[in-house]
Amino acid sequence: MKKHIKNNIYWVGKNDWELRRYAGYDYSAYRGTSYNSYLIQEEKTVLIDTVIATFGDEYIKNLAKEVDLSSIDCIICTQSEGDHSGALPKLMNLIPHTPIYCTANGKEVLMGNYHQNWNFVTVKSGDKLPVGNGKEIIFVEFPLNSSPDTMFCYMTEENVLFSNALFGCHLSSELLFNDLVNQCDLNFETIKYYANLMNPHGKVITNTINEYIRKNIPIDVICPSHGIIWRENPLQIVTKYLMWANNYHENQVTIIYDTTYNATRTIAESIADGIYSADHRVDVKLLNASICDRNDLITEVFRSKGVLVGSPCLNHGILPSISCFLDMTKGLKFKDKKAAAFGSYGLKDASVRMIYSKLKESGFEIVMDPISFKWSLTDEALEASKNYGWLFWDLLSRND
Repeated sequence: MKKHIKNNIYWVGKNDWELRRYAGYDYSAYRGTSYNSYLIQEEKTVLIDTVIATFGDEYIKNLAKEVDLSSIDCIICTQSEGDHSGALPKLMNLIPHTPIYCTANGKEVLMGNYHQNWNFVTVKSGDKLPVGNGKEIIFVEFPLNSSPDTMFCYMTEENVLFSNALFGCHLSSELLFNDLVNQCDLNFETIKYYANLMNPHGKVITNTINEYIRKNIPIDVICPSHGIIWRENPLQIVTKYLMWANNYHENQVTIIYDTTYNATRTIAESIADGIYSADHRVDVKLLNASICDRNDLITEVFRSKGVLVGSPCLNHGILPSISCFLDMTKGLKFKDKKAAAFGSYGLKDASVRMIYSKLKESGFEIVMDPISFKWSLTDEALEASKNYGWLFWDLLSRND
């Protein structure tokens, strides 16, 4: 069933309530997601994106109830990945000559994925598609390192931005709009989406947003490719993106650890006591990497001004959960995050050196030498751990 957005613009996508892992197993989506497809019915009928192939038959069946498929004048593909283009092959079997508007990179990806030489019309930034009644769709290329084919498009007169990857989230809801959904869910899923997926592109995002601001382009509705449509004060999410892209942090320190026989956990707790004793207002979070969702870990790191990472020594290295977490941070390019390493060991004190090295490779600013303890913890070790936390927070406070 199509849902009305504004005037002759409709949502014709699919809510995926059962999804719990997105992009293979790379991203947790505990509130599901939506594959947003949009239908414009002006003098021209324009379809923007489709849905993932899993729901292709259902999508085409439902779309055919809303519009004569042969009347679709063109299809716009804002990104060629399968969650946006998966239904295209079955749809194009029914309307094979329909033009597909995409970037040059988008054409390459679509042909590589589906091996079909469809009626491609390649576009670049500034190109326009008249849709009738004095309205146009303006294309804007927005290449990302992971998705160089990405673009978004803007519909004049209606002031609607179809933003593809920008301003989205993985959140399934029949309510569809930002003013209707649960705000706690929306706030968490949007910052999680940014921290895990958008953070490496902060500079590009900032430059693009500022270009829109300089041109004073009015935006009444923002329609992303996943999640909620922004219609009430839509620029609130734009403001958040500018804030998040500017070396964002809250008054928070996150301690991430894994443990075997609880020595490393006890060190982590003592460090937390030290931080809290230095400042009762700081939000200190202790997260066991083997238990916590890794995307949630990344979100908490994004929100933090300081991060401490700890592991016991295993096979002259660190526990796999900590290694995996640190490898994830490397590609996310966090900025202005202070860090330190801690751990425990029996025979060889190797874990903290490896953590230290991986933190540095990931762009964290190491503000203290690592701390580690051998065998069972003494009262002196616990006191030293507490002092370590106190000093860590003192250094962060002085740098603020």
